[in-house]
Amino acid sequence: MLADVPWALEAVLKAAAVLAVFLTLPLALGQLEHKLMGHMQGRLGPMEAGPHGVLQLVADGIKFAQKEDITPAAADRPVFRLAPAVALVPYLVALAALPFGAAWVAADVPASLLLVLAVTSIGVIGTLMAGWGSGNKYSLLGGLRAGAQLVSYELPLILAAASVAMAAGTLSLTGIVTQWSWWWLVWQAPAAVVFLAASVAELQRTPFDAPVADSELVFGPLTEYTGLRFAFFLLAEYAGMVVMAVLFTVLFLGGWRGPWADAGAGLVGVLWTLLKATAVGVLFLWLRVAWPRVREDQLQRFAWLVLLPLALLQLALTGVGVVVLG
Repeated sequence: MLADVPWALEAVLKAAAVLAVFLTLPLALGQLEHKLMGHMQGRLGPMEAGPHGVLQLVADGIKFAQKEDITPAAADRPVFRLAPAVALVPYLVALAALPFGAAWVAADVPASLLLVLAVTSIGVIGTLMAGWGSGNKYSLLGGLRAGAQLVSYELPLILAAASVAMAAGTLSLTGIVTQWSWWWLVWQAPAAVVFLAASVAELQRTPFDAPVADSELVFGPLTEYTGLRFAFFLLAEYAGMVVMAVLFTVLFLGGWRGPWADAGAGLVGVLWTLLKATAVGVLFLWLRVAWPRVREDQLQRFAWLVLLPLALLQLALTGVGVVVLG
């Protein structure tokens, strides 16, 4: 698509495109969450800013910008201030490797699946830094919960993704979509369930939001954050939802594959990717409204006794299918 453009200009254009997506899709998902929760829970607040609440995010942005940036006296200042960036940047890197179409990917590296899984696991380090650097007992407990949650759910997440990579015979996300077939919706269904549940846990979203449980830990690792630093953590959360929704779409829903877009090179393929990812994002939002928070022991038990055996069973099933069916 940019074959005739000098490589330096091409790199700048791709970086600008990734940054535009990074600053657009998470905010759109946040606005969608406001509207869905407003309707599903009968909340009047998200309906007041602008016509039917369309300016709610603008109002939130002004509110965050006006708040004072406070650093606690007991905080480890460098760690405390750097934590939002460490939580945010990995999702920006992951977006660069996610294909929205056959020719719509900023960095089509050979093992892009490994790259995305590796960088998304770094985000929790920002949460750990926030918990440790705040100098607050509640924040530290929330950070430790986040670390334990990552250790528990990273393994089933990777095994579920490995099942799809084994079926496709490649670690390239673009190659996985190319090899994807509609009957994978049945063949890889257990892996899809595992990946979806583990993604919600890694994002620390309800019902797996024990690290930021407001009834127990005030707001966990984010308790001491105010103003734009707190807003950056929120942006990281929604950016993570976008990354996981697009990654789920690429692995299990065929990415840009769909009617009139099998080649995936045009805008129709990008539209299919966005529509599928939006459906997955709405599922993330619905879980927050419909499901109660699980206890920490229930969270750990679900990972080790349910998701991990299911992921291993799916991996074995995929191996048998690849060997027997070729």
